[in-house]
Amino acid sequence: MSHRPVAPLHDVDLPAPAALVDAVAGVFRGPRRTVELALAGVLARGHLLLEDVPGVGKTTLARALAAALGLQFRRIQFTADLLPSDILGVSVYDPRTGAFETRPGPIFAQLLLADEINRAPPRTQSALLEAMQEGKVTIDDRTLPLPQPFLVLATQNPLEHHGTYPLPESQLDRFLLRLRLGYPEAEAERELVAALRPGDDPVERMRPLLGPGGLAALQAAVDAVHVDPSVLDYLLAVVRATRSDPRLRLGASTRAAIALHHAARALAWVQGRTYVLPDDVRALLGPALGHRLLPADPTLDVDLVLDELADAVPVPL
Repeated sequence: MSHRPVAPLHDVDLPAPAALVDAVAGVFRGPRRTVELALAGVLARGHLLLEDVPGVGKTTLARALAAALGLQFRRIQFTADLLPSDILGVSVYDPRTGAFETRPGPIFAQLLLADEINRAPPRTQSALLEAMQEGKVTIDDRTLPLPQPFLVLATQNPLEHHGTYPLPESQLDRFLLRLRLGYPEAEAERELVAALRPGDDPVERMRPLLGPGGLAALQAAVDAVHVDPSVLDYLLAVVRATRSDPRLRLGASTRAAIALHHAARALAWVQGRTYVLPDDVRALLGPALGHRLLPADPTLDVDLVLDELADAVPVPL
């Protein structure tokens, strides 16, 4: 496999990839790899599903990403009584003008945290589908564009099922990556416990590393990352293998392959390269494909299946 020479990764006004990762990792004290994957998802213009038990920093990660990237941030706590209009907004009759006035909801933000998304009923969850796919929302008879960039970071607890509604496959497919955060390293957790005081919010002290248009410039840099044809063939071979494995009732779609391709380019950039390695593809198989597969046995760990399928595909040299 041939490599292009490494070109400069950013303009003088843009931060280096490591600086962005350091800024977020300084607040979110979980695994650094999680920060890299989350940042890669954002730079690939994708929505993220953060899945893990309470108290491991899902909300902190979302807020820290927004702060570092200089994005307008809003949070919606999803509950069983949340209505679509609570997210999208409403039309209100103004007796002074005799016309209806549109009052936008909290979805009109650049980075929206949909906290505990699986606690809202399907009708409310579906309010996000048009927004996540097309970057616009419809309120009554009006279609309004959302701010750009528009990114959704949703969280859910995979262990607590009382009072929850599983996300349908159509909505899961809208998320570029599903990330499981995990617990911080022992030393990082010790420092966090020792240093944090009640009421202290390290995110409030963060300063954006990007100015207006900065994220778009970074995303353009990701678009220029090179994918060798042999690496693309490797990626597609793994994707196709999921469609014929008897352990999977539903394999990865073409949209899943596109998502994996975009995410691999972004992860390469985050790690300081202008070309994608097979290792980038391998690292993203679970996050990019796992939530898009349906196992024949619900107890089956699809990440293990993906690892086995990747092992069986020759790696380009």
